[in-house]
Amino acid sequence: MPSSQPQKNMTHDEQARFAALTKEVLARGAFRAQVIDAAAVETDAVFRDICAANACGVYGKCWMCPPDIGDIHEMMAELRTYRHVLVYQTVTALEDSYDFEGMTEAGHAMNRLAQDLRRVVADAGFTDTLHLGAGGCRLCAVCAKRTDEPCRFPDRAMTSLEAYGIHVSRLAAAAGMKYINGPDTVTFFGAVFFR
Repeated sequence: MPSSQPQKNMTHDEQARFAALTKEVLARGAFRAQVIDAAAVETDAVFRDICAANACGVYGKCWMCPPDIGDIHEMMAELRTYRHVLVYQTVTALEDSYDFEGMTEAGHAMNRLAQDLRRVVADAGFTDTLHLGAGGCRLCAVCAKRTDEPCRFPDRAMTSLEAYGIHVSRLAAAAGMKYINGPDTVTFFGAVFFR
Protein backbone atom coordinates (compact mmCIF):
# COMPACT_ATOMS: atom_id res chain seq x y z
CA MET A 1 0.00 0.00 0.00
CA PRO A 2 2.10 2.91 -1.24
CA SER A 3 1.75 6.11 0.73
CA SER A 4 0.81 9.26 -1.15
CA GLN A 5 3.66 11.49 -0.02
CA PRO A 6 6.54 9.55 -1.61
CA GLN A 7 4.59 9.18 -4.85
CA LYS A 8 4.51 12.97 -5.20
CA ASN A 9 8.29 13.09 -4.92
CA MET A 10 9.01 10.29 -7.41
CA THR A 11 9.15 10.14 -11.16
CA HIS A 12 7.03 7.52 -12.91
CA ASP A 13 10.20 5.47 -13.54
CA GLU A 14 11.16 5.65 -9.84
CA GLN A 15 7.66 4.55 -8.84
CA ALA A 16 7.89 1.51 -11.11
CA ARG A 17 11.39 0.58 -9.95
CA PHE A 18 10.50 0.93 -6.27
CA ALA A 19 7.26 -1.04 -6.75
CA ALA A 20 9.23 -3.91 -8.31
CA LEU A 21 11.83 -3.74 -5.53
CA THR A 22 9.17 -3.73 -2.82
CA LYS A 23 7.53 -6.78 -4.40
CA GLU A 24 10.89 -8.57 -4.42
CA VAL A 25 11.55 -7.71 -0.75
CA LEU A 26 8.19 -9.19 0.21
CA ALA A 27 8.87 -12.30 -1.88
CA ARG A 28 12.13 -12.82 0.02
CA GLY A 29 10.47 -12.92 3.42
CA ALA A 30 9.69 -9.43 4.63
CA PHE A 31 6.32 -9.14 6.37
CA ARG A 32 5.78 -5.62 5.07
CA ALA A 33 7.83 -3.22 2.91
CA GLN A 34 7.18 0.38 1.96
CA VAL A 35 9.11 3.18 0.26
CA ILE A 36 8.74 6.56 1.92
CA ASP A 37 10.31 9.99 1.62
CA ALA A 38 13.58 10.03 3.58
CA ALA A 39 12.60 13.42 5.04
CA ALA A 40 9.96 11.54 7.08
CA VAL A 41 12.66 9.68 9.03
CA GLU A 42 12.97 11.08 12.55
CA THR A 43 16.29 10.95 14.37
CA ASP A 44 17.44 11.74 17.89
CA ALA A 45 20.95 11.67 19.37
CA VAL A 46 19.52 10.17 22.57
CA PHE A 47 19.67 6.76 20.91
CA ARG A 48 23.47 6.92 21.13
CA ASP A 49 23.11 7.30 24.91
CA ILE A 50 20.99 4.15 24.92
CA CYS A 51 23.78 2.35 23.03
CA ALA A 52 26.35 3.66 25.51
CA ALA A 53 24.35 2.09 28.36
CA ASN A 54 25.56 -1.20 26.79
CA ALA A 55 22.50 -3.32 27.53
CA CYS A 56 23.43 -5.55 24.56
CA GLY A 57 27.04 -5.96 25.74
CA VAL A 58 28.70 -4.98 22.45
CA TYR A 59 29.27 -1.24 22.91
CA GLY A 60 32.87 -0.66 21.84
CA LYS A 61 33.23 -4.31 20.76
CA CYS A 62 31.92 -4.17 17.17
CA TRP A 63 33.13 -2.02 14.27
CA MET A 64 29.53 -1.43 13.17
CA CYS A 65 28.32 -0.28 16.60
CA PRO A 66 28.93 2.85 18.63
CA PRO A 67 31.26 4.43 19.39
CA ASP A 68 33.33 3.06 16.49
CA ILE A 69 30.69 3.58 13.80
CA GLY A 70 31.03 7.37 13.91
CA ASP A 71 29.73 10.61 15.34
CA ILE A 72 25.96 10.47 15.83
CA HIS A 73 25.38 14.04 14.61
CA GLU A 74 27.34 13.41 11.41
CA MET A 75 25.45 10.17 10.85
CA MET A 76 22.06 11.83 11.34
CA ALA A 77 23.13 14.60 8.93
CA GLU A 78 24.17 11.96 6.39
CA LEU A 79 20.62 10.58 6.36
CA ARG A 80 19.38 13.98 5.16
CA THR A 81 21.36 13.51 1.93
CA TYR A 82 19.05 10.69 0.81
CA ARG A 83 15.72 11.10 -1.01
CA HIS A 84 13.87 7.85 -0.40
CA VAL A 85 13.99 4.96 2.03
CA LEU A 86 12.70 1.42 1.72
CA VAL A 87 11.48 0.36 5.16
CA TYR A 88 10.89 -3.34 5.71
CA GLN A 89 10.01 -5.51 8.67
CA THR A 90 9.96 -9.14 9.68
CA VAL A 91 7.48 -10.53 12.18
CA THR A 92 8.25 -13.89 13.77
CA ALA A 93 6.01 -15.98 16.02
CA LEU A 94 7.55 -17.01 19.35
CA GLU A 95 6.64 -19.84 21.72
CA ASP A 96 6.03 -17.25 24.43
CA SER A 97 7.39 -13.91 25.63
CA TYR A 98 10.42 -15.68 27.19
CA ASP A 99 11.50 -17.41 23.97
CA PHE A 100 14.91 -15.75 23.81
CA GLU A 101 16.28 -18.44 21.50
CA GLY A 102 13.44 -17.71 19.07
CA MET A 103 14.13 -13.97 19.33
CA THR A 104 17.82 -14.52 18.61
CA GLU A 105 17.11 -16.73 15.60
CA ALA A 106 14.58 -14.17 14.31
CA GLY A 107 17.28 -11.50 14.57
CA HIS A 108 19.71 -13.65 12.61
CA ALA A 109 17.04 -14.34 9.98
CA MET A 110 16.40 -10.60 9.68
CA ASN A 111 20.09 -9.91 9.16
CA ARG A 112 20.30 -12.67 6.52
CA LEU A 113 17.39 -10.96 4.75
CA ALA A 114 19.19 -7.60 5.00
CA GLN A 115 22.32 -9.11 3.41
CA ASP A 116 20.21 -10.72 0.70
CA LEU A 117 18.56 -7.37 -0.01
CA ARG A 118 21.95 -5.77 -0.52
CA ARG A 119 22.37 -8.03 -3.57
CA VAL A 120 18.76 -7.52 -4.72
CA VAL A 121 19.13 -3.72 -4.60
CA ALA A 122 22.42 -3.84 -6.52
CA ASP A 123 21.01 -6.26 -9.10
CA ALA A 124 18.06 -3.90 -9.62
CA GLY A 125 20.55 -1.20 -10.65
CA PHE A 126 20.31 1.00 -7.58
CA THR A 127 23.58 2.63 -6.57
CA ASP A 128 24.62 5.04 -3.83
CA THR A 129 22.57 3.36 -1.11
CA LEU A 130 22.84 2.96 2.64
CA HIS A 131 21.71 -0.33 4.18
CA LEU A 132 20.76 -0.39 7.86
CA GLY A 133 19.74 -3.49 9.77
CA ALA A 134 18.35 -4.53 13.12
CA GLY A 135 20.64 -4.64 16.12
CA GLY A 136 24.32 -5.32 15.68
CA CYS A 137 26.06 -6.41 12.49
CA ARG A 138 26.05 -10.18 13.20
CA LEU A 139 27.91 -10.88 9.94
CA CYS A 140 30.83 -12.52 11.76
CA ALA A 141 30.52 -14.85 14.74
CA VAL A 142 33.17 -12.71 16.46
CA CYS A 143 33.73 -9.17 15.24
CA ALA A 144 37.33 -8.40 14.24
CA LYS A 145 37.17 -5.45 16.64
CA ARG A 146 37.43 -7.95 19.52
CA THR A 147 40.71 -9.32 18.12
CA ASP A 148 42.07 -5.87 17.28
CA GLU A 149 41.86 -6.43 13.51
CA PRO A 150 40.20 -4.35 10.78
CA CYS A 151 36.70 -5.26 9.66
CA ARG A 152 36.86 -8.49 7.61
CA PHE A 153 33.95 -7.56 5.31
CA PRO A 154 33.66 -3.76 5.09
CA ASP A 155 31.58 -4.05 1.90
CA ARG A 156 28.98 -6.24 3.67
CA ALA A 157 29.13 -5.10 7.30
CA MET A 158 25.96 -3.36 8.38
CA THR A 159 25.13 -1.01 11.19
CA SER A 160 21.75 -0.59 12.83
CA LEU A 161 18.96 1.92 12.44
CA GLU A 162 19.46 2.95 16.08
CA ALA A 163 23.19 3.57 15.59
CA TYR A 164 22.16 6.29 13.11
CA GLY A 165 19.82 7.74 15.72
CA ILE A 166 16.67 6.61 13.92
CA HIS A 167 13.51 6.56 16.02
CA VAL A 168 12.33 3.13 14.85
CA SER A 169 8.80 3.23 16.27
CA ARG A 170 8.19 6.51 14.42
CA LEU A 171 9.81 5.07 11.30
CA ALA A 172 7.30 2.22 11.48
CA ALA A 173 4.42 4.69 11.75
CA ALA A 174 5.74 6.77 8.83
CA ALA A 175 5.78 3.59 6.72
CA GLY A 176 2.28 2.57 7.81
CA MET A 177 3.54 -0.41 9.82
CA LYS A 178 2.95 -1.62 13.34
CA TYR A 179 5.94 -1.42 15.66
CA ILE A 180 4.54 -4.25 17.80
CA ASN A 181 2.64 -7.00 16.02
CA GLY A 182 0.89 -8.81 18.83
CA PRO A 183 1.74 -11.05 21.76
CA ASP A 184 4.33 -13.78 21.34
CA THR A 185 5.88 -12.17 18.28
CA VAL A 186 9.10 -10.29 17.65
CA THR A 187 9.34 -7.59 15.00
CA PHE A 188 12.56 -6.35 13.41
CA PHE A 189 13.06 -3.44 11.03
CA GLY A 190 15.60 -2.70 8.33
CA ALA A 191 15.95 0.10 5.80
CA VAL A 192 17.69 0.97 2.57
CA PHE A 193 18.27 4.66 1.86
CA PHE A 194 18.48 5.88 -1.75
CA ARG A 195 19.92 9.14 -3.10
